[in-house]
Amino acid sequence: MAEMEYIDAIRLAMKEEMEKDENVFVLGEDVGVKGGVFTTTKGLQDQFGEERVIDTPLAESAIAGVAIGAAMVGMKPIAEMQYSDFMLPATNQIISEAAKIRYRSNNDWSCPVVVRAPIGGGIFGGLYHSQCPESIFFGTPGLKIVAPFTAYDAKGLLKAAINDPDPVLFFENKKCYRMIKGDVPLDDYTVPIGKANVLREGTDITVIGYSMPLHFCLQAAEELEKEEGISAHILDLRSLQPLDRDAIIEAVRKTGKVLIVHEDNKTGGVGAEVSAIISEECLFDLDAPIKRLCGPDVPAMPISPPMEKFFMLSKDKVKQAMHELAVY
Repeated sequence: MAEMEYIDAIRLAMKEEMEKDENVFVLGEDVGVKGGVFTTTKGLQDQFGEERVIDTPLAESAIAGVAIGAAMVGMKPIAEMQYSDFMLPATNQIISEAAKIRYRSNNDWSCPVVVRAPIGGGIFGGLYHSQCPESIFFGTPGLKIVAPFTAYDAKGLLKAAINDPDPVLFFENKKCYRMIKGDVPLDDYTVPIGKANVLREGTDITVIGYSMPLHFCLQAAEELEKEEGISAHILDLRSLQPLDRDAIIEAVRKTGKVLIVHEDNKTGGVGAEVSAIISEECLFDLDAPIKRLCGPDVPAMPISPPMEKFFMLSKDKVKQAMHELAVY
């Protein structure tokens, strides 16, 4: 066990899987010599060579297409999209091809590809380097989607994704890379896709979320308990597709008051589906309307620093929403 940053846990997962299986390889823009724009692949090309850590042209559709083709003939590609915003040119390959290969082939073919992509704002990156596009892919059967928050989950879920026989989108919040640290086993382990994780036990309100906003949720929960005696139960979805319905239902029934938090736009986001599950399964367990705190429904992240701050979630915004729910 060693304490490491989120980004190091991701790099270690790729390193271990590449050492274990020569069919695992990495491709993407600047993943080789430069080691990735955020250094997530730093040192991998030095260890495994240019044929297994491949610098590609600036062509996301080609990155996805090559990865899908390689996966169909037995390879295990890890395709890095430099920013999740850049995935959009590859949506046809991901949604129309990767997600449907097993179904259209009557189970004769599979597509064990992992597409890694950084999500989230807060870096003054503006509209092409700050988006959370998970809702674009969320409603596509055939895709698995994960968004780890802890360093432990970052390693374990990525290893599970690499060894999954079907396509997995692996969303990493870029603010987590250096901010989130934790104990990570140095031996081999996986975290199962499709299982949520309770980050904090509580009795008054339930907070459900994923990725970087959970950092604010935990901070707010600590302050509210000290200042007002409000006890918050916090559930990390970590797997967005499939969602852990049983964990969601159990978390809701613990308190009867639910706040759903994510950085992606509110309308049509993952939180809307979570809210639908709660409405279908837990209507008579609720003591307050389901509350959502999400990114505003604007076309893109503003590049103006004050406007970006207005857009972004924060500890204070989450704390206020949790307080309002608790006193409802």
